[in-house]
Formats: sequence, C-alpha cells, structure tokens
Amino acid sequence: MSRPAPAVSRDQGPAAAGVPLAAELRAAAGRLADAGVASPRADAELLAAHVLGVARGRLPLVREITQEDAARLRLLVGRRVGRVPLQHLTGEAYFRHLTLAVGPGVFVPRPETETVVGWVIDALRLAGRPRGAGSPGQAHTQEASSQLAPGGSGPADATARPLCVDLCAGSGAIALALADEVRGAEVHAVEADPAALRWLRRNVAATGLPVEVHAADVIGTGPPAAAGVAAPEGWAGEPVLAALARIIGRVAAVVSNPPYLPEADRAVVAPEVGDHDPPWALWGGDGDGLAGPRAVAVAAAALLRPGGLFAMEHADGQGAGARALLAEAGGWCEITTHRDFAGRDRFVTARRL
Repeated sequence: MSRPAPAVSRDQGPAAAGVPLAAELRAAAGRLADAGVASPRADAELLAAHVLGVARGRLPLVREITQEDAARLRLLVGRRVGRVPLQHLTGEAYFRHLTLAVGPGVFVPRPETETVVGWVIDALRLAGRPRGAGSPGQAHTQEASSQLAPGGSGPADATARPLCVDLCAGSGAIALALADEVRGAEVHAVEADPAALRWLRRNVAATGLPVEVHAADVIGTGPPAAAGVAAPEGWAGEPVLAALARIIGRVAAVVSNPPYLPEADRAVVAPEVGDHDPPWALWGGDGDGLAGPRAVAVAAAALLRPGGLFAMEHADGQGAGARALLAEAGGWCEITTHRDFAGRDRFVTARRL
C-alpha cells in the first residue's frame, strides 16, 4: 500500500535540509539515457516512487526528499545504469490488472504477452455467453470461440467452467490473468525451473487466485540445449503429460510463452534480457528458436479437447514458422498469426480439430 506523500517541513535547519526531487529525477533520467535505457524518465520516476513508497502519479506532490532517500535513489539508478532490470530493483512487475513479484531467477513478463492472454480471455468470455450476446467489438473472437465449449463437448453456455493450462508459466502471469479475468476458470500452471517455481507459488499465494501449480517438464529433455547451460539442480523431471494426465483431452485453452528466441538474436538482445532472464526461458533451440514452441504445441495437442483453443507467443520473425509447425503436425484449424501493439507478428492461435 502506498504511504502518504512525504511532507516537507518549513524552517528546517541546514542539517535537515531536503533534496529537491525534480532535480534528482532530471539527473537520474540523464544518467539512464546516457546508459542506453529505453525509457529513462519513466524508469527514474518508478524508482523514485519505489524509494518513497508512493504511487508514481503522486510524485508531483513531492517537492523534496530526505538525504537518505536521495542516496537510496542514486544507488538504484546506478544499478539500473548497469542494466539491471527495473523490475528486479522494485521487486514487482505489472501485468494486465495484476502486480506480480519478480526478481532474479524468473522471466520478467512483458507487455507483449498481455496481448496473447487477452485474446484468449476474450475468446473464453465470448464462448461462455449465450449465443447472440457478443458485442460488435468482439467479432474478432467469434470464429475462434464458435466451437469452444469450455466445460465439455457440447455448446458453450454461461455456466461452463473453462479448463485452462499455462505451459512454461514462469512467474504465473498468464495463469493468474486467466484466473483473474475468466469467471469460474480452472487454471493449471506448469513450470520446471525450481527458481521460477518459487516465484510462481509466491504469486499464486499472494493473489489468492485459484491456480494449481505443477512442477513438470514441458520441453521433455530439460532446458533447451540452446540455453547453453545445464539444468539447475531441482529441475522438474516429470513429463508434463504425466503431471496433467487427469485432464488430457479435456482442456478448453492452452496458452504459452515458451523459450523461442533464435540464435541470431544473441548479438542484439538487450542486456536486461540476455544477462538477467534465465537462459532456458529465452533460447528456443534448433537455430531458428522453434524447438521450444514445437514441444509446447505437441503437449497442447494432447491436452486440448476437440474445439479447444491454443495460443502461443513467438518472436517477431517466426510468424510463418509457427504457423508451419502447426500445419505440419496436423490436427489444427484456424491457424492464425496475430500482431502486438507495435504491429509485429507476436503470437499464433489455432483450434484443435
């Protein structure tokens, strides 16, 4: 909870003199810009809000901060200059309507992934409504959800409980968004990395949302070889389909943000990503990065019931490759590439035959 904006007393002696916040923010933004940080002013403000324990929107009400808070802010700015992720410094990441705990050992959720889960949420909501109840703004999900009956094999109805699975769940962003925004959803989150599992379980407990966590391996052979490092101690060895045996063939929606980066991206990936996100959450394998997505698609095909929906994030250069791997596997229809907010190919959706 945010604390009240720091009050600034009048007539304080020199020893108690405050530090002008506006000047600190200008200096911080300048340092961050010089370091190549993409959003220097925003990051400076978010770090200041974190130090002061106030909402970012209340910063204009703060004229001065204490010497101690200024020192803390400068320390955090210095770490951000070194390209430590902002979310590691504040300990939280915003995802749709949620605030998630994140830090070293777990992939930081990105805004692009919000478009993936948002598409699925829209489709599931529409499928659960009586026919004819959809609004014109939801026309783009009508085709995908027309045969998506979340709770069983018959027509969708408002009382259905969508059964959903998040593969390669990481912090739990996708799973928790589904549980938060799709009424009655039964959500399962699958993760193999022991460090990520700790963050995932922490977020499930903190939000109180109904997500069942499974320690299981989606890829099937440990982290993709492209990660370049061995699996950490405690990597889950149980195959995903063994862990989810009781729901095979019954799932309404499978969503995933798998490891998918191609080898060509190693030279251009931002330091916040390449140096801090777990490598097995990044590199997809097979040179083109599609080994991870291919393994996820195999698991999804087994889990989904006829008419079930699949949505998977991919790199912006993998649109055609992601469609091709589903088409070549067979058993899918309505295979479609979708773009993110920047207009780049970002995820593929399909429906199980």
